[in-house]
Amino acid sequence: MNAKVKSRVLVVDDSALVRQTLSSILVRHGGLEVVGSARDPYDAREKIKELDPDVLTLDVEMPRMDGLTFLGKLMKAHPLPVVMLSSLTAQGTSTALDALALGAVDVIGKPVLDQAAGLEAMGTEIAETVYAASLARVRPLMASTAAAAGPVAPLSSVRKTRSGRALIAVGASTGGTEALRRVFETIPGNLPPVVVVQHMLPGFMPAFADRLDRSCAAKVKVAEDHETLQSGTVYLGPSGCHLTVIRQGAGLAAHLQVGERISRHLPSVDALFQSVAEACGPHALGAILTGMGDDGARGLLEMRQKGARTLGQDEATCVVYGMPRAAWSRGAVQVQVPLADVARHLAEWSSVAV
Repeated sequence: MNAKVKSRVLVVDDSALVRQTLSSILVRHGGLEVVGSARDPYDAREKIKELDPDVLTLDVEMPRMDGLTFLGKLMKAHPLPVVMLSSLTAQGTSTALDALALGAVDVIGKPVLDQAAGLEAMGTEIAETVYAASLARVRPLMASTAAAAGPVAPLSSVRKTRSGRALIAVGASTGGTEALRRVFETIPGNLPPVVVVQHMLPGFMPAFADRLDRSCAAKVKVAEDHETLQSGTVYLGPSGCHLTVIRQGAGLAAHLQVGERISRHLPSVDALFQSVAEACGPHALGAILTGMGDDGARGLLEMRQKGARTLGQDEATCVVYGMPRAAWSRGAVQVQVPLADVARHLAEWSSVAV
């Protein structure tokens, strides 16, 4: 029997200590092999030609050429899955979102102080993030989509729904930040409340919400505990707790729960979907987008069994067709659609939601 083929990783960082620490973390993962390291983008360019890696880790701040500039060039000329390392600062989180818009699969928060110890503390999450990225489908970056230059033409407005229990629930992971941006920049501003769990390392969700809010017709914010869910608002689950939905009078409210991981995640898409199945029944729509693993599959099945409408992103447009595949295999997904059609389905369902 042949040994399992491991994904080949190239570590790119100007700090020798970070290169050594990351390499040590990654080689402990059974699905990864570190084939080399590079001190800057020029060194990385030669190592890519020589070593043919499956995935890169790439620092933002490096001499001679910064990581974002190199990422843009790489995604145009030689697309590869890339995981960016960005400092956990206000500027760092903004830069990380720029990297995702340029085509990075995911980001890792790089500690500002005592980087070696900080990275080691995040070791399992870092290794899983890089492994998930190594399986991603990446495409050449086109000049017209190189950055989030602004929203595309929004869909036509829909009429207001009649039920206080009408709700849209969305789950995503690897590749999800850009998928969510594309969906929310085209939805009308008067949809029922939208609740979202996006797997993201701690520190980046507030900046992600702010950026989406500036470019979407709907209001976008990080959910707060026990706040009433309003039409025309997208609520993102914060890091470190589960976002669930509860009934509150004639309407619905967000409920944040600190607890154990569910389906290996905190927040968990399964936790969100299961709560929506209970609180909303047939008055909800569930959508599962690109992501590694199977989080959300069980919860989406519960939603469908309660009469909710369910959809999944199709394989051709997923960065990683893991979560949608798992949900489809369980019978949780009624229809699979390209990412470009997700917003239209949300709007069309909302126009008849009761």
